[in-house]
Amino acid sequence: MYAVIKTGGKQYRVEPGAKLRIEKIQADVGSTIEFEPIMVRKEDGSLEFYKGKVVAEVLSHGKGKKITVFKYRPKKNYKRWKGHRQPYTEVLIKEIKEV
Repeated sequence: MYAVIKTGGKQYRVEPGAKLRIEKIQADVGSTIEFEPIMVRKEDGSLEFYKGKVVAEVLSHGKGKKITVFKYRPKKNYKRWKGHRQPYTEVLIKEIKEV
């Protein structure tokens, strides 16, 4: 059984026991959160849309790898460097509940 959830403007295919890095959410480490699934595919192959809950546990918060943003204009002596590290929340999918 798996489900498709939407969080942080992105969609993720999740199964019980999977670890996932999502956009940062405001939750304490060790707490449980619930997601509304867009789609749930059962063991027998049937699909259900917008039914059920996906229960996950927050494992940690952190920042991703640093990326460099570089702007350049030829022949104008214009160069700008910026760095960015995207914050994330790592979650462990506990179970997919059916309604």
